[in-house]
Amino acid sequence: MIIVTGANGQLGRGVVEGLLGRVEPARIGASVRDPSKAADLAARGVTVRRGDFAEPSSLAGAFAGAETLLMVSSNAEAYGGKMIPQHEAAIAAAKDAGVKHVFYTSHMGANARSHFPPTRNHAAVEELLVASGLRFTALRHGFYAMTPLDLAKRALSSGSILAPADGKVSWTAREDLAEADAIVLARGDAAPGATAAWTAGEALDLAEVAEMLSELTGRKVERVIVSDEDFLAGLARNGVPAHLHDLIIGLWRAARNGEFSRVDPTLGTILGRSPKTVRDQLAGLISS
Repeated sequence: MIIVTGANGQLGRGVVEGLLGRVEPARIGASVRDPSKAADLAARGVTVRRGDFAEPSSLAGAFAGAETLLMVSSNAEAYGGKMIPQHEAAIAAAKDAGVKHVFYTSHMGANARSHFPPTRNHAAVEELLVASGLRFTALRHGFYAMTPLDLAKRALSSGSILAPADGKVSWTAREDLAEADAIVLARGDAAPGATAAWTAGEALDLAEVAEMLSELTGRKVERVIVSDEDFLAGLARNGVPAHLHDLIIGLWRAARNGEFSRVDPTLGTILGRSPKTVRDQLAGLISS
């Protein structure tokens, strides 16, 4: 059985949907915090189980009988929790359950010295997987394109993309990554260790995103750079919890350092087509 954790989330649900087109439903398990929200999957033949990284005792039942486990990375840090202990518990549960191959949704920027806290965490989880002795593959996802899309949404009314100084990022569609995850899980032939970076076909900075948005809308969208200090002050004024400030500003500091600028053909090879571009996604945003 292939168990997907976080299967009610956007990525996890996308992976399950992708698997449903490639393997028998009876081979798919969905580990979710609230099974009632996955009733539609159960109705389609998916085994739905309760599993919560924040409650390690729930994971033994969630992982039972799994040959393959997709461990979708937790966003516990965004809610004041601790990602690494949660993943350590999940890895231990996978080992106890006899899982033969763990797939982990890591990040292209996984690096213990990164300016971006989540990518430091991803590097730590990869090390935990190495130490576990389990066969594992770290799927190094490109940076989700949510950030430029969220900034573009605001720019449609404000006329500007306002953020700290940045650098080029190979912004990648989450739907493409979910599809690639499903393909690799269904094939079952992934090599152990960390994959190449799964990225879109180009890297852009926010000035280029603003230019694209201007072309697509026919209205001038400006790229406005604010200092890190002013940006952080703005977060505080807007009530963003203090524990998120280092995470948010870290994105821009890492981008300036070129941590997310790599472009790699691997994702397109897995998909058998070109990954979605930022322009594609902006056009979809405007037409929605």
